[in-house]
Amino acid sequence: MRRSYAPYSRFCVGAALLTREGRIFQGCNVENASYGLTLCAERTALGAAVAAGHRRFTAIAVVSSGQTAPMPCGACLQALAEFCRPDFVIVTAAARNPAAMAIYPLKDLLPRAFRLG
Repeated sequence: MRRSYAPYSRFCVGAALLTREGRIFQGCNVENASYGLTLCAERTALGAAVAAGHRRFTAIAVVSSGQTAPMPCGACLQALAEFCRPDFVIVTAAARNPAAMAIYPLKDLLPRAFRLG
């Protein structure tokens, strides 16, 4: 979260993606003046893990700098669904409000993920 580049929203988000082998890959949001090009923390962590050769994951923690826990967007959920089982664990939390923490299985946030085949 501390490495985020969020000059427009000032909403910093960090993610930690856990592989089935026990490795953790970090990600942060990277905003862009053309908002559609902004990268979410979840997808930067996923990209780093895949680039390092990992394809199987068990959980991700997503933390925001604010009072509210961030919810992964649809694009991030679909990207995670490409590599993760429906019981993949998503933990969301807010750095300034520990009571805002929640835990969800991927299937609850994206019940009908698009899959080829």
